[in-house]
Order: sequence, then C-alpha cells, then structure tokens
Amino acid sequence: MQVSETLNEGLKREIKVVVPKADLQSRLGDRLEDAKGKVQLKGFRPGKVPVQHLRKMYGKSFMAEIVNEILNETPRSVLADRGEKSATQPEIDMTEDEAEARKVLSGDADFEFSLKYEVIPPIEVKDFSSIKITREVVEIPEDEVEEQVKRIAQSAVEYKTKSGKAADGDRVTMDYVGKVDGEAFEGGTDTDANLVLGSGQFIPGFEEQLVGTKAGDETQVKVTFPEDYGAAHLAGKDAVFDVTVKEVASAGEITIDDELATKLGLESAERLREVVREQIESQYGSVPRQKVKRQLLDALDDEYKLETPSKLVDAEFNNIWAQITNDLEQAGKTFEDEDTTEDDAREEYMRLAERRVRLGLVLSEIGEQAGISVSEQELQQAVMNQVRQYPGQEQQVFEFFKQNPDAVANLRAPIFEEKTVDHLLEQVSVTDKTVSKEKLMADDEDEAAEAKPAKKKAAPKKAAAKKDDAEKAAPAKKAAPKKKKAEEASE
Repeated sequence: MQVSETLNEGLKREIKVVVPKADLQSRLGDRLEDAKGKVQLKGFRPGKVPVQHLRKMYGKSFMAEIVNEILNETPRSVLADRGEKSATQPEIDMTEDEAEARKVLSGDADFEFSLKYEVIPPIEVKDFSSIKITREVVEIPEDEVEEQVKRIAQSAVEYKTKSGKAADGDRVTMDYVGKVDGEAFEGGTDTDANLVLGSGQFIPGFEEQLVGTKAGDETQVKVTFPEDYGAAHLAGKDAVFDVTVKEVASAGEITIDDELATKLGLESAERLREVVREQIESQYGSVPRQKVKRQLLDALDDEYKLETPSKLVDAEFNNIWAQITNDLEQAGKTFEDEDTTEDDAREEYMRLAERRVRLGLVLSEIGEQAGISVSEQELQQAVMNQVRQYPGQEQQVFEFFKQNPDAVANLRAPIFEEKTVDHLLEQVSVTDKTVSKEKLMADDEDEAAEAKPAKKKAAPKKAAAKKDDAEKAAPAKKAAPKKKKAEEASE
C-alpha cells in the first residue's frame, strides 16, 4: 500500500492511497484458498474445487469484500501511523467510473482512493491553579422557611364541619357541572370536590362567589376563562357552573409542633424545618453550578486559543440554528421583530458554535489526560433519567434506547464533561460567597451583552443559547464516511 500526503493546509489533510493490483490479487488468492476447503459445489468433492473455478464464481464478490475491508481499515492505520486524530470520520473519495471499478474488482487495476479529514489540533493541558472562581451560595431567609413550613402545616390541618356560611379559609365540598354556551364541557364536571376558599386553586372569580354559601345551597357561578388558559377551546370563554354545596368545614388551628412533624414521618418540628430548608436550597442548587461552570468555561476560553475544525463548527452551528429558527417559527416572529437581521444572527451564533467546539475539544483532552471515563452504570442511570421524563411512555422510550446504541452513546458526552468539570474544580481556586436568592437568580444577560460588540441586539432566545453555552461544550461528533460501497460498483 502506497500512502502519500496531497494536502496539508491548516487543519485540513488529504491522503492518497494506492493499493497495487498485485496486493489485491494476493489477498484474493488467500481468500479463495480459504474458501476452497469450505465451499461445497455439485460435481466436486469437498476441498477439490479448482481455484480458477472459484475465482470465476466468487472472484468479484470476494474482491468487493476485500475492497470494503481496506476502506474500513485504512483510515485507522493511516491516522495511527501519522500520529493524528481526525475531528470527524474521514471522507473517502474513490472512482465513480463503473469501468474503472470493474477493473479493480477483476484485479486488473490498482485500487486508488483518497482520505479527506481535519485533524484535532494539539492541546497542551496547562496548570489551572491560577484560575479563580466565585461560587455563590444562596442565603435562605428564616421567614421563607417558616412560610413553607406553614404551608405544609396547612395542608395537614384537620377540617371540622360547620353549620354556618362559608368564609375565606373554609373548605367547601361540592358537586359542579360547568357549561359553555349551555353545553357541558370535558373536564368541567366533578363530584365531592374539595376547595379551600381563598386558595386560588380554581378559575379567578370562582371561589369568591362561594363565600357566604352553606351546605345544601344550589348556586350558579359565572366566570370567564383567562385568555391564556391551557385548554385553547376554553380560553377567553364565558362559563356557568351549576354548583351544589354539600358541606362547609372550618380549618382547625395550625400548630407547628412535634406532633405535626410525627404525622409527616419526622421526629421533631426542628427536623421538619431542616428538611424544608434543604428542599428550598435544592431548588437553587443547579444555579450556582451553572454560574461556576460559566466562569470556568470563560477562563478556559481565554486560556486556550486554537483553530477549530470547520466541520465540527458547522455541525454545531446547524444544531443551534435549527433551535433558533424553530423558536422563531413557534413564536410567529422574524429576526426583525427581535431587532436584528438574519446575517447578524448567523454571525453571532457561528461564534457561539466555534466557542462550544473549542471548549469541547479542550475539555475532552483534559478529561482524557486525567483518566476520566464513563461507566456502564452511569450510562444506564442516564438512560433511566431520560425514560422518567416521559410519563406514560416509559416502555417506548426504553425500547428506543435499547434499539439505538448511538442514542445511548450520545448520553456519554455530557456525563464525561460534568466529571471533567468536577476534576477541574478540584484544581482551581474556588471562593464561596453568600448571596440572596434574588441575587442568585438574577439574569446575567447584561453581563453577557457587555462582552458582545456594540451592534444590534442578538437574535431571539439569546439567553437560552448562552445558558446552553454554560451548561455544555460541543462534543466531537463522528460523521459517517462518504463513500460508495464496492458492492454497488460490482453490480
């Protein structure tokens, strides 16, 4: 096999490969000899079929197999010999001339093809101790904890039947039938429904009209569904509910004590408050992580300036652009509605794609050198997390991943990245800073905008794209080789 470089420009490489016909004939001869002892043909004793007869019958199909083996083996061996890593699966260009292809398959011509690919640039992993990160830790006010504890206590309070009229805070048990234009509608009927007046559970205006009713009353409640109501066929419609009040009950005294905690399965009121605080903190838990990761990626972005493979950047841009244009279409808007142009938006999101690819390559190298890996157990857990996101469709989603190994493999990249980020956070300088929840949750769009050129506003969903930027870097994707199978040429 003769290998020669025909292009070396930036990250782009093109390699010409020539497999002499003598090598093809040699491999075909080995294949035929192997088949001689296995093939059973009518009129020939086992193992006695002449090689020339086998060549006539199976020569082209065997040669097609040999050609495809060469196409599969060569990219790996060439890259290994050159000490290079390809950003994507190398493209394979070979003749499309049927006459030339037939000569190759007949063993009468050299097999020539070329490999085209972009290399991953060398990345020197640096010392990270100089990187300084500020981790914001939310301060949960005591009154917020106490307010949440009171809500829990209220949900566990006991109600006692009263003979008087219903007031705010009372629980009404009722049957009702809702009608729009005189016709009952789906979901508008219930029996023995419990409603605490003043809780805001029902359509605005509904609960207020039940204040002053008592058990046995039959009344009509007239309301208008909000314009943004979830069911489109009811949004903005006037409705009348025929209500029969069956019971009015008043709430017992709300007491936050050890007895309440015991009812909830906890040992004390103090432990109840601790659990509530932990739950509130967990609600904000992902935000500090995102902000810390953003700072870390920004630091790596400043530290590593390297050329990025164009095919990876194009693929990442296409993913981003599909999201942006889909969001615009769903919202019924144009780029002009967002105070930008399509050209400006493309330019900005191309920069974002390049950043993601660059950071993805850097994190990949850091993780590889640190010996970070993703276990099968972690992958299976990621699959189960995906399955849980589709209630009622768990089996179908599970079967999808079972039948699509590539879909499972795609879950590996974000796990690998998060483990690499954890590795880096152990090496950088991290300082905790206590902030209010308002400060923690504050949108950092202004900060992101300051880093942008003084142009028109960015395209729609810019905040979402920046958030994605903080949460992930683009993994190196493997593209399918662009080649024509040898079997097709032999037909």
